[in-house]
Amino acid sequence: MKITIIGTGYVGLVTGACLAELGNDVFCLDLDQNKIALLNSGGIPIHEPGLAEIVSRNRAAGRLHFSTDIAASVAHGQVQFIAVGTPPDEDGSADLQYVLAAARNIGKHMTGFKVIVDKSTVPVGTADKVSVAIQEELGARKLAGAALQFSVVSNPEFLKEGAAVEDFMRPDRIVIGCDESASGQQAQALMKQLYLPFNRNHERTFWMDVRSAEFTKYAANAMLATRISFMNELANLADKVGADIEAVRHGIGSDPRIGYSFLYAGCGYGGSCFPKDVQALERTARAYGQELHILRAVEQVNNNQKHVLGQKIGERFGADLSGKHFALWGLAFKPNTDDMREASSRVLLGELIARGATVAVHDPVAMAEAKRVLALDLAASPGAFERIRFCDNQTDALQNADALVIVTEWKTFRSPDFDQVKTLLKTPIVFDGRNLYEPAVMGELGFEYYGIGRSVLARG
Repeated sequence: MKITIIGTGYVGLVTGACLAELGNDVFCLDLDQNKIALLNSGGIPIHEPGLAEIVSRNRAAGRLHFSTDIAASVAHGQVQFIAVGTPPDEDGSADLQYVLAAARNIGKHMTGFKVIVDKSTVPVGTADKVSVAIQEELGARKLAGAALQFSVVSNPEFLKEGAAVEDFMRPDRIVIGCDESASGQQAQALMKQLYLPFNRNHERTFWMDVRSAEFTKYAANAMLATRISFMNELANLADKVGADIEAVRHGIGSDPRIGYSFLYAGCGYGGSCFPKDVQALERTARAYGQELHILRAVEQVNNNQKHVLGQKIGERFGADLSGKHFALWGLAFKPNTDDMREASSRVLLGELIARGATVAVHDPVAMAEAKRVLALDLAASPGAFERIRFCDNQTDALQNADALVIVTEWKTFRSPDFDQVKTLLKTPIVFDGRNLYEPAVMGELGFEYYGIGRSVLARG
């Protein structure tokens, strides 16, 4: 099939590359000329395991094309995926300007039946707005008949950063929302054909109305964010009452009604999805005169959780950190990505620098993006950015630090040479924001250890 992907960000690039891998002829459009030049030269603008190989292979095979030509993109695919950004607006609602601009471009250039697929995460009712935008452009062209026929479909993505290629190629579910009109039935037939390779062993597609499909994406992310904040709040209480949140996690996760997924306590969630999707769903509810009290609490708990490591450091070293130097492992909001959006490290670094500390940092892949983002974060404080030293490896970051702080659970941090860590640190203290290590073991190794919700502190 001939497919057009509008937007070569995280979702669009993964979707386009994976659909090309299945043999489709995919045209990827982006208005960022630098990004398209990078992709056409063999580069990749994001870090995602396995993606570079798929893009390279399908470009070489002639199944994957990158361009800034809007008219050509509309002409290419009968199925047009809108996969542009939906950043949060000032009031927390999803900003649909890029989605609606893409829809208008389709309306300006289409000459026959098109299926327009909302792949971006969008609020309930967006498909209606997309349809209106296309109709307005078609009306401006004074077109009639077959050229006016199109169908807007909701097909939300469920891709985890760091495992997006695997999630796309081996989905646990495919959600598609179509209407019941004649054009909707035609769209359903085309979407069924497109996703046929994923349903050969068993049916993974859930067909529903468009609004339910739009709602499903937000509901899924809201539920996962709720589980994380719930465990983080319990972890903070566990520290007070003398319980071990890891033991609690095993105890409740063994209940099949609960399960283990997203029950890990830590220093807060981040990324491009959970923070903005929780806000957007709250905003949607308020637009309909309803308050989502649980989600408001989820958001507040997460915002507070990003300060927990800083609080623990303050309790140990005092509020004034002048003259103190820390090693920080992990900058990206999660492992296997270079995404710094809403990352907990940004909050912690801002606090440490503001309180007078210097910090040596390392992340396996996010160093370049971290430098860009942190320079912006600290721009208002002269000399603040210079108090951060970016290290090429995790060992260099440890040199003469008063403590090691772990913010992102990269695999390379799980089993370091602890004897070397203790030798390089000025004092053998570890603040573990992801509970990578066991307190008792760290105590036996001679470390003073502070986890999240691990009540018994290991003392060296």
